[in-house]
Amino acid sequence: MGPGLTEGERPLPRALHLRPSALAAVAVGGLLGTSARYGLGRWFPVESGGWPVTTFAIDVLGALLLGFLLEALIRIGPDTSWRQVVRLGVGTGALGSFTTYSALAVDTDLLLRDGELVAAATYALGTVLVGLLATGIGVALGAWFGSRRGARR
Repeated sequence: MGPGLTEGERPLPRALHLRPSALAAVAVGGLLGTSARYGLGRWFPVESGGWPVTTFAIDVLGALLLGFLLEALIRIGPDTSWRQVVRLGVGTGALGSFTTYSALAVDTDLLLRDGELVAAATYALGTVLVGLLATGIGVALGAWFGSRRGARR
């Protein structure tokens, strides 16, 4: 028995954000997602004052993948065991660091500083709206995949 527990009582499980395995999953995923974003930015640079096509594509792809992942995982089963590790590592870690709001904000600010008001507005609004659409498509695909996977069991 632990402190403050009576006989037969079990200690509460450690909070998810305090579990070393959860932190490791997010850290490894974050390393991969950040590296992928950095690499794509280096391979497909945008000229000063240009519309940030690379960041836009990264954010939209990430929104699609995150919608797919989360919907498929929830349809396959509860957020426990390997599904929880995948959600944390791939969803929070990799896709969370691959798609970042800070890059959207910085790119928008740079366009504004260069006097590119139309480009800044279309980029900021376009990223949010197309990202929302991509997320919806990802959720629909995840629902289809998760339902098919669940039906095979």
